Amino acid sequence: MNFRLRTSSKTAEKLKSLQASTKLTPNILSRLAVSLSLKIAEEPQLELTDTSGLEFNRNTLTGEHDYVFKALITQRMQKEISDEEFFPDLFNAHLERGITILDNEYRHAGNPDRFINNLLKI
Repeated sequence: MNFRLRTSSKTAEKLKSLQASTKLTPNILSRLAVSLSLKIAEEPQLELTDTSGLEFNRNTLTGEHDYVFKALITQRMQKEISDEEFFPDLFNAHLERGITILDNEYRHAGNPDRFINNLLKI
């Protein structure tokens, strides 16, 4: 069982940029990104060729909400998934897709306050 996740370099850059702009930590931004990705009906791309970004521990990313994230991803997949499928593969696939959405939301908002307010409306 793998409890480590490595992001792509693009995702790492976006996380660092968003952290600098919003003062939110990468683990919080990652949770938001996964949540935004789960709103999309299509499955995310599972193939990740670039793993030269940030490394996270499973507990750092999901924390006390690990079962909630697994349940949400299971529900989106509409089938039972194993722990090995859930983390890091599916979680990372949603993170990679969701960080682009999150970054676009920030760019659209233009500042941290509007960004947070817009996220609360989603």
